[in-house]
Amino acid sequence: MSAETLATTARSKQAFHRDFRVALAGQQLARNASVSTELAAVDQLFTDWHERGVTRFVVLSGFWLDLLDQYVARYGPVPVDICHVDSVQSPSFDKAGASTLPVRHVWLADARSGTLPCSIPVTRDAPLAWPARDHRLLVHGGGWGMGTYREHAAELLAAGFSLDVVAYEQQDLSTDGVRYFMIDPDWHPWLDDGYPPFAEAGAPFVQRTGHHGSFDLCRQALATVSKPGGGTLLDSLWSATPLVLLEPFGPHEQRNADLWISLGYGIAYEDWQRKDYSLDVLEELHAALLTADVPDYSRALL
Repeated sequence: MSAETLATTARSKQAFHRDFRVALAGQQLARNASVSTELAAVDQLFTDWHERGVTRFVVLSGFWLDLLDQYVARYGPVPVDICHVDSVQSPSFDKAGASTLPVRHVWLADARSGTLPCSIPVTRDAPLAWPARDHRLLVHGGGWGMGTYREHAAELLAAGFSLDVVAYEQQDLSTDGVRYFMIDPDWHPWLDDGYPPFAEAGAPFVQRTGHHGSFDLCRQALATVSKPGGGTLLDSLWSATPLVLLEPFGPHEQRNADLWISLGYGIAYEDWQRKDYSLDVLEELHAALLTADVPDYSRALL
């Protein structure tokens, strides 16, 4: 995409973080991002793929499908997996429209069948045992820092929990008694340079390898308090850390929440609040997550 479009995306990310109502409205107004690509850059990308002998594509966003249609028209067919991180089709695939590609649909979570057909490991290390965990909750808003998570910090502190909160701007560092962590605000995914640099607020940013930085906090926590994004489900599954589910970012995330609750892996925030923030409830959800036996999508690819 052009530098101007990338700058607009960065401004949208900031606006969506600051006001979840803006994010929900923006989701309705978003268009197919592939219309904003630069022809010369796309041509160079296609040439690079072809020269490297790419033999399979795994697509995690519908916005790539139009480009792959163009690639296949130029160089001939290649196998394409559409890897759905959400439990129903996410908005990027809805906005991309129909594709002429013969694709294989791969579901990491499936709301229709109520199952987890396969998954992508965040780590192959075993989850931490319940007694070894900190008496802390991880509170965040996903990769773009969206949602109502900041509004519940005072309630959770009053209930006696210590909190690890992922902040996205300096102005987020406001609540006493909270341990804040940050993603480097100058990092953007289009830099394509590994995981986001991450650190406790005030410390130098560190770029992890193997998995993203906040997953280490997730493994130690009693629960993650967050909206039900697809990446958050993956973190929950591979750390056996329960989800306390906040307001979703659209209907597809509501289906994620419904699935996680039906599997016994999560609970709606209001329901947990009515149970007086019970630790026994969290331990039961953790125990259910430990029994999950989900095929590894990466091994299927190999």
